[in-house]
Amino acid sequence: MTDRPPRHLQPVGDPVADMPAVDGRVPGLRGQATRRRLLDCTVELLARTSYRDIKVVDIARRASTSPATFYQYFADVEGAILVLAEEAARDAARLTALVGRDWRGRAGPETARDVVRGFVDFWEDHRPVMRVVELLTEEGDLRFQGLRVRALNEVTRALADVVEAFQRAGRTPADVDPMAVAGSLVAMLAHVSAHRYGFEFWGIRTEDMERSLTRIVTWTVTGQKPT
Repeated sequence: MTDRPPRHLQPVGDPVADMPAVDGRVPGLRGQATRRRLLDCTVELLARTSYRDIKVVDIARRASTSPATFYQYFADVEGAILVLAEEAARDAARLTALVGRDWRGRAGPETARDVVRGFVDFWEDHRPVMRVVELLTEEGDLRFQGLRVRALNEVTRALADVVEAFQRAGRTPADVDPMAVAGSLVAMLAHVSAHRYGFEFWGIRTEDMERSLTRIVTWTVTGQKPT
């Protein structure tokens, strides 16, 4: 888990706060706080209820406001989830920052470990929302599909650049496509992070899973056999 404060305690001054309401007006500080509370309550409900079973009145009641207030900011429940998915896509930039660290020599396994843990933490922080994003992406909803691609595309390209650098140095095979390698690793990390609790149910501890993933990522990216 990360040590960042909960969403409702983070500064209001972010891109979502500047989004106009349904009527086109940009909310003031009080309106921003109300919209943030509605989004936080949506996440809380998503964590324990299927998104298809969540009604506007449920979110409004949990936020101690009215459905009419909800409709000032979102057209429907999916509209609120889309905003949350947008936030998650932007937050994925932290994964790209981890990939940008040093991969040479002894730093390689440490960077790989941080990337692995970064994916696990990212999914833990956004699990209720990402579960909906994954579901609707599989169903062909282009809005959520686009957000998922945007969330993972930057980190995939950053990782491909690292693979290509080691390839030029003769450390990894020259006949592989760096984007294919990076895409495969990102897909693996995303899938395993999403199903972390399923692995724990099977008796696979998270720390053992992270150790295995770190070895795979280190060896694949740098050609360095991890100790």
